[in-house]
Amino acid sequence: MRARIYKPARNAMQSGTARTKSWVLEYAPESRREVDPLMGWTSSDDTQSQVRMRFDTKEAALEYVEHHGIDAIVQEPKPRKPNIRPMGYGENFATNRRGAWTH
Repeated sequence: MRARIYKPARNAMQSGTARTKSWVLEYAPESRREVDPLMGWTSSDDTQSQVRMRFDTKEAALEYVEHHGIDAIVQEPKPRKPNIRPMGYGENFATNRRGAWTH
């Protein structure tokens, strides 16, 4: 039973960073999914692939893995460069703008 420990990336549809501060333990699928010929639904007999556990720290996730004897790999997150503008969003509506309105 293989597992992966990672820190999820932020949602591409929003600029917020909700649910990106915790570490996730996710099991790799053991069997492939099959399509039901009657309904067309996809199904699998592997219930471990549905399990997704969240931990506050990487060390807590590693401790859980060691205690239960799970073979896991850790994927370190890529650092994100902060996007900080000098005056922020409020600069768009400032009354003391120096340049012409461009958009």
